[in-house]
Amino acid sequence: MTSWGVAGRGGGLAFPSASPGLDVCGMGAVRPAPVSTTCTKQVDASGLPGAVGSASPGDRICVRGKSADRLTVSRSGAPGNPIMIIGDGRTAVKGITVTGSHVVVQGFDVVGAKAPGIQLTGNNITVLNNTVRSPRGGDGDGIRFFGNNLQILHNTISDVRNLNKAHADCMQTFATDSDSPASKQVHIDSNRCEKIDNQCLIAEGPNSSAGDGSGKGVSSNITFTHNFCDTKASQAVMVDDVQNMVITANNVTGKNQKAFALDNKSTGARISGNTVAQDIGYEVGMDSTSRKGYQGPKVGGEPFLGRSPVMAGRS
Repeated sequence: MTSWGVAGRGGGLAFPSASPGLDVCGMGAVRPAPVSTTCTKQVDASGLPGAVGSASPGDRICVRGKSADRLTVSRSGAPGNPIMIIGDGRTAVKGITVTGSHVVVQGFDVVGAKAPGIQLTGNNITVLNNTVRSPRGGDGDGIRFFGNNLQILHNTISDVRNLNKAHADCMQTFATDSDSPASKQVHIDSNRCEKIDNQCLIAEGPNSSAGDGSGKGVSSNITFTHNFCDTKASQAVMVDDVQNMVITANNVTGKNQKAFALDNKSTGARISGNTVAQDIGYEVGMDSTSRKGYQGPKVGGEPFLGRSPVMAGRS
């Protein structure tokens, strides 16, 4: 699949559906959304299910209007020819679920969805330039992701709250069964997490300390870069049994006890260039099993300060 990623000298994001050369810097969704130039289908929100249900590799489905339903994408594109579903930045849906592979979803406004606001399960999936506001129910998460070669880019997630015993995080992955497999090669860049009751990201592998992991596969190579984190948990980012994390150039605000916590053989981490608010106690908390291959700031303490080792962060 073509990698959109970070492009240009300024580290901006190249939008695949917009005019050539568009390069946008900053954290969070871009509004108004870049104008799509190469639609193969144009539909209003009422025609979205039919268009998505019959989509073929290489289709670019452009959508306007508001839908009272969740956008569900189960069809797959092909390497180099993803199925692209493109909103105009005001296109509203009640959540997004992608279970196909080689899929791009961008430019949607997810408001009041049943949590998680966006869920990805598959390979070669990109969610780009979407907003998620006030997901409710379940564990209250903004985005959940599972699989390989995933890209979560330039989205804004806000008002994620601990209601009815939820443990609401901006973004989360775990590996408990075939429906939530281990994740590899995940690129999380230029997102904005604001008004989040818990963590900006919690990433748990198949042998996580929660004790309910599948024990199958390996979660590794997750990069978390250029994101804004406004959270209230003991840490902004929790890493548990995930190898080769890269955490760079993020902006962590709030009053967390630490910015980043690594536990349970989360080896090979690289942490650098982050901006951490003065009220945060220290930048990195880490246990002894995670120190192999670590490159980054001096470890300030243990990862579990103010957090139960068996707290899974999900329902």
